[in-house]
Amino acid sequence: MITGERMAAVDENAAALGVPRKQLMESSGHALARAVRAVADPGSSVAIAAGRGNNGGDAFVAVRFLEEYDVTTLLLGRAETIGTDIARENWEALERADYDVREVTDSRTFDLPEADVIVDAMLGTGISGNLREPAATAARAINDADATVVAVDVPSGFDADEGDHADNGVEADRVVTFHDAKPGLADLVAEVTVADIGIPTAAERFAGPGDVSLARPTDREGRPYVIGGGPYTGAPALAAQSALRAGAELTFVAAPESVTGEIQGYSEDLIVQPYGSEVLTPDQVDDLVDTAERYENVVVLGPGLGTADETLEAVRQFLESYTGRAVVDADALAVVPKVDTDATLVCTPNRGELERMGGPDADSLADVADEIEAFAADLDHVVLAKGADDVITDGNRTRISRSGTPGMKVGGTGDTLAGIVAALMEHVEPLDSAAAGAHVNGLAGERLAENGGYGYLATDLLEEIPAVLWGGSDV
Repeated sequence: MITGERMAAVDENAAALGVPRKQLMESSGHALARAVRAVADPGSSVAIAAGRGNNGGDAFVAVRFLEEYDVTTLLLGRAETIGTDIARENWEALERADYDVREVTDSRTFDLPEADVIVDAMLGTGISGNLREPAATAARAINDADATVVAVDVPSGFDADEGDHADNGVEADRVVTFHDAKPGLADLVAEVTVADIGIPTAAERFAGPGDVSLARPTDREGRPYVIGGGPYTGAPALAAQSALRAGAELTFVAAPESVTGEIQGYSEDLIVQPYGSEVLTPDQVDDLVDTAERYENVVVLGPGLGTADETLEAVRQFLESYTGRAVVDADALAVVPKVDTDATLVCTPNRGELERMGGPDADSLADVADEIEAFAADLDHVVLAKGADDVITDGNRTRISRSGTPGMKVGGTGDTLAGIVAALMEHVEPLDSAAAGAHVNGLAGERLAENGGYGYLATDLLEEIPAVLWGGSDV
């Protein structure tokens, strides 16, 4: 099963793998035509109510595969406002070939012809809530008609993320949905067919530009709270700065008073909050938990903390008390398998840390992805295992990020990753933020390598993160 949001990401990933949306639309249209032929004999009349998006584009393709039927296509709106190039191309192909196509520019003039089959291709998986005009008028006419109603992907008014159906949505008899079932379709009083349209498994397995689009912030939001520093100062500063580069509004660093001046010196953009000891100890836990819970921060726990016994005990107590979201990195990872927590965690171990946590020991993480998935299931947290290929899994779903270069072995790149993931967790669920974060961090390294080889530093990644997230075509 796949949500509408995730389906859009998979479509984009498929295009990056060399299977363009135009090819997928052709396959979808062919599948829709098969569904029509399954419910009506040749010579039957078919009326198509089409929207101006790719859902309508699928129907435009289907018309060409229904030559033996009497097909009328009603476009809700003007042709020049069709929203995608590929849908417009398929509409124009119908016009040039002299098919019966009509534009409906005013809902008051919508006139659904009598038909044996009505195809609902108005709204796809990206729309939720009650229908507005002209789709509302068209839906009433479709529901009142004495015809078999076939919906494209989902019935118009159906929320493909939550599985809800609008009060004035289309009531379909049959649904031909693409690639995988959508949440809630099984609860409809309709026959649902899942059509394979040729999306490769790799489009779901490998992180790609669709994952970045899914997680991309549309506004500055969130205030990640980095708990780190003591023995080391660069790690928490890198994590906090990368979170800002990935769209966070503010970042806070809680660190021992003895090193806060040094951490602040890395960037005037950081808000550093000192506490009175040389390292993190249990004495600070209550205040840290209270701050994180009160402001609903995403916490980054671990960068630069060190391995003093009192520090690891403080990490344990923090995780036992905290109920929010956190990215756990570096020395703090050792505590995670030993603690019960209600927090939502993304754990970001490198190969050595993964093995010490109880996960598999392997040179290639991608080769043991199934074992890492089983480990994450036992741990009951998202694991982002860092290697030449990163493995990201919640114990049920697994993705692999193949971005990056050998230059990513330089110290600090794991800290930038932790900050990116924390920032993206404000916008999407943990698995999606981890997959997108891994891909963004690796692509930032690739951009640097293209311009100057592998001699870059983690601080250099900071300037590339916004370019990867918002730069467009090269993700």
